[in-house]
Amino acid sequence: MKRVWVAGEVLIDLIPNSEGRPIPIVGGGGANTAKASALLGLDTFFIDGISNDDFGVMARKELSDSGVRLDYANPSSNPTATAKVTLDSRGTASYTFALEGTATFDFHQSWLPKGNPDVLHYGTLSTVLAPGSDELFAWASSITAAKVFDPNIRPSVLADKNLYRDSVEQWLAISDVVKFSSDDMNWLYSLDGTESSLVDMAKNILEQGPSIIVITFGADGILGITRDQTLKVPSVPVAVVDTVGAGDTVGAIIVEAIAHFGLSRFIEEKLDQTLSRAAKAAAITCSRAGAQPPSPAELGEVSRSYL
Repeated sequence: MKRVWVAGEVLIDLIPNSEGRPIPIVGGGGANTAKASALLGLDTFFIDGISNDDFGVMARKELSDSGVRLDYANPSSNPTATAKVTLDSRGTASYTFALEGTATFDFHQSWLPKGNPDVLHYGTLSTVLAPGSDELFAWASSITAAKVFDPNIRPSVLADKNLYRDSVEQWLAISDVVKFSSDDMNWLYSLDGTESSLVDMAKNILEQGPSIIVITFGADGILGITRDQTLKVPSVPVAVVDTVGAGDTVGAIIVEAIAHFGLSRFIEEKLDQTLSRAAKAAAITCSRAGAQPPSPAELGEVSRSYL
């Protein structure tokens, strides 16, 4: 079985219930992607520091129950990071974080795993917050695998656009696949919000090293841009509960395609089918509270869906 490594944060999302009371739910871009990947049947290892506190115990249980392997998770006495979630009228989430001194961002060469997986996924705040992000970058640079990067921009944590862009661009240089949301790209590169400006920027980013850029537009679909083609698939209509974990689920579908078909075949032959599957998976995630990605039974087995 192909081995998938997901390096990134697990934290606790404090999501308001119908009465406005915060309910703790396991989240974090990396953890969400790892859960989605494991639920799809991939041999998925999660790489992060996990606290021994109550939230850390909660995180370990949920990841393990989803089939995520924690062989490479680093136990820590530091607290778990948290994210207070605010939902707007459309269910779109924004976040206020408590991150400093937590187990979640304590990456270090002394415990990061040796060897190489088949696919490596990384992103969100773990690739931005130093000094852990510097340790993670040095480690990821040495890994021989297909690499998927999801910047998952969080301006509330790092508001300096130039510093954020510098951080992102070093990761672009070592990545094969980069998944942005349209909001990520518009903020990071000060674009005008039009699809043409996003496509133009994606083509510029391809010159920095990646083979493909995937851009999610929420209800307006998903776009894939390579040096040879630009392809867009529509979203799947759904009654949105919230958008937590939807983009992370898209990342897991991309990882799934690479694991099954290899990077080149995913890009050259399976892009349309993969993005359509990702749109369906994201819609299912949006129909549920918190990051609850779909199972193969809800999506259809990957081998059949791509025939």
